[in-house]
Amino acid sequence: MRGWTAEDIAAAAGARVVSHGRGGEGPTRAVIDSRHVGPGDLFFGLPGERVDGGRYAADVLGAGAWGVVVGEGFADVRDPSGEGAILVAADPLAALQRLATAWRRALGAQVIGITGSTGKTSTKDLTAAMVDQRKRVVATPLNLNTEIGLPLTVLGAPAGTEVLVLEMAMRGAGQIAELARIAEPDVGVIVNVGPVHLELLGSIEAIAATKSELIERLRPGGTAIVPAEEPLLRTHLERLPEGVTTVTFGSEGDVRALPAGLELPFTSAHMRGNALAALAAARAVGVEPTGRLEVALSGLRGERRELPGGIVVVDDCYNANPMSMRAALDDLAASASGRRVAVLGDMLELGPDEVRFHEEVGAHARGVGVDLLVTVGPLARAMGPAFGGETLAVDRADEVVGALRPRLADGDTVLVKASRGVGLEVVAQGLGTA
Repeated sequence: MRGWTAEDIAAAAGARVVSHGRGGEGPTRAVIDSRHVGPGDLFFGLPGERVDGGRYAADVLGAGAWGVVVGEGFADVRDPSGEGAILVAADPLAALQRLATAWRRALGAQVIGITGSTGKTSTKDLTAAMVDQRKRVVATPLNLNTEIGLPLTVLGAPAGTEVLVLEMAMRGAGQIAELARIAEPDVGVIVNVGPVHLELLGSIEAIAATKSELIERLRPGGTAIVPAEEPLLRTHLERLPEGVTTVTFGSEGDVRALPAGLELPFTSAHMRGNALAALAAARAVGVEPTGRLEVALSGLRGERRELPGGIVVVDDCYNANPMSMRAALDDLAASASGRRVAVLGDMLELGPDEVRFHEEVGAHARGVGVDLLVTVGPLARAMGPAFGGETLAVDRADEVVGALRPRLADGDTVLVKASRGVGLEVVAQGLGTA
């Protein structure tokens, strides 16, 4: 937003100017956490469940913020420095989103939107790494993939950004449509469709419809990238905007294999599948990646840590669903040279069939040759009987390390995976320090 005045920002965001402030070059980024505001930042005081962020407007202005956008209830805020811009909006969140759309248009960048039931973060990381070989790219950091996080990502992109790679999360119907409205994507990637958020959406067909909100809202002339083997998307592919091209990936798709000149820093089957989706996205914005790909994967998503004695911990505890559990177990089976140990916790938000899904994961663990299964939580206990082998059941994440450590042997590989709410990161961390 460099070069934009308070009037420019107000016009784009649907706000009014109370104080023009210092002017100058305009803000560098948007921030919603008052603790992280610094010089050059534009602070949005968003209303929360417990407190309205507008209460901190005077504090951030005193700390040197370029300006603030607050609700009508804080229109009389006073700037201790007398130099910050003060803008007032009826709905600060809507103002944040409108400003992000305006900045996206001003950048003139191509936008790649990525969603999916599992693997969307890794696919985002892979896509950004591929595109970065030829173009200036900004990608979603951490988990800023919501109606708040996505506009913050866009507004953090500097002038000269050529491609935005934006992860789009979903908790219910209409949410990906909202993100697509803000981002106006040129390329839409659906990595897969699986039984995630069934508790909210009710059926796998409803999940497919929600994911398809992305490709059904692409800009004219855009590209929809979907898995070739997913029949649930066929109906939605018939409703694409005029001029949108469909590209499929997978063993039966348009993009079936990685080019011989492209080297990935991992061998897991599901990551290579994600790489096909990323390759299709890179090609859609005119980039053909080559050579060894340097990928900065987001944390807690399959990171491998080697402990003394050659024990390897696979830290994949950011989240879990039946599809990602099976993929992680497949990778454990393919990569482990010693015993295979799986620490698996509850998978949440699976609806009335949650027990069956956990039983199926236990059976899959048996099928791929897991030697020791550790279940964490009441739902995960259902994996044990279906697994049928050596099993250790615990109730909480903080009980795992003490129970598991004496059972580990040199050369074991330990997979740690569960839904985020189980908190299995303490296991991955604890095994490394025990």
